[in-house]
Amino acid sequence: MSSDSLATLVGTQWKGTGELWLDPLGDEAVRSECTIELADGVVRYTWSYEGKAQQGSYKLVEAGAEWTDSWHQPAIMKCRAVAGGWGLLSVAGTYSAPSGPDWGWRSQLSLRPTGELVLQMTNVAPWGEDARAVRMVCTKV
Repeated sequence: MSSDSLATLVGTQWKGTGELWLDPLGDEAVRSECTIELADGVVRYTWSYEGKAQQGSYKLVEAGAEWTDSWHQPAIMKCRAVAGGWGLLSVAGTYSAPSGPDWGWRSQLSLRPTGELVLQMTNVAPWGEDARAVRMVCTKV
């Protein structure tokens, strides 16, 4: 986690388009407007699904982050910092699946050289396969 680079963005707000992949092949994205706000120790975001407003946050803690999302993950998921992870924030956690082993969840916040802030979330199957879940691409307001 690059806390120094992340600290330089504290107090900024971003707006853009979010993509949510729900189809099993990951070929079709549901799009919505989204926002990202960087506060001291917290990354907050908003988006919508089927016309209903959603929100989430990553509260930065010593070992990584605590993630919640009103649609994906209403209970706090403790995420550990990914060693050697690229970007401004790179964390991973696990969640239980009702009919089998735990699944993984990875999140990364990056600042493109072109100036867009990108929040990506990836679902990781128990057998190790990554699947796109969410991508928000925003420009500074």
